[in-house]
Amino acid sequence: MVSEGDSAPDFTVTLAGDDPEEFTLSEHFDEAPVVLAFFPGAYTPPCTNEMVAFQEEYDGFSGTGGTLYGVSADSAFSQASFADEYGFEFDLLSDMDREAIGAYDLEIDIGDLGLYGVSQRAVFVIDNDGEVTYAWVADDPTNEPDYDEVQEAVEAAA
Repeated sequence: MVSEGDSAPDFTVTLAGDDPEEFTLSEHFDEAPVVLAFFPGAYTPPCTNEMVAFQEEYDGFSGTGGTLYGVSADSAFSQASFADEYGFEFDLLSDMDREAIGAYDLEIDIGDLGLYGVSQRAVFVIDNDGEVTYAWVADDPTNEPDYDEVQEAVEAAA
C-alpha cells in the first residue's frame, strides 16, 4: 500500500469529459499539490456525498494551488455525466483498466452492491517532487475522509 514518504506511483488513465483524453499523473506534478480522491463508484450514495463534499471544499484546494482529481473504475462517459449532474469543478479520472487502482493497491469487491474490482475509498496528496505527503485509506468503503485534514495536508504540501 502507498504511504506517506513514498514516491507516487505513476499511471495513465482517461480524463473524463465530452472528449475524453489520456492523463498521465507524472505530467501533472507541476499542478502540485495534487489530490487523488479514489472512490468506488459514481452515483452511489457515499461516493456522491464524498465528491459533493470535495466540491464544497474545492475553493480551499484551488486557493492553495492544489489540483483535485476524483478517480474511479467508472467509464469516462459515466463520470462526465456524474460531474455534470453535480457541477464538479474538478476533473474525474476513469480507470477502467484499474491501472491507478492497482498501482495504489486499492482494488476491492463490494459484492452486496455488485461492484467488483472497484477502488477502496482513499485520498493521497502528492507534492511537486512526486512524493506522497498524505495518505488515507478507508477501513470501510462507506467511510469518508476528514476533509479538514485533507485541506491541511494540501496547504502543507503547497
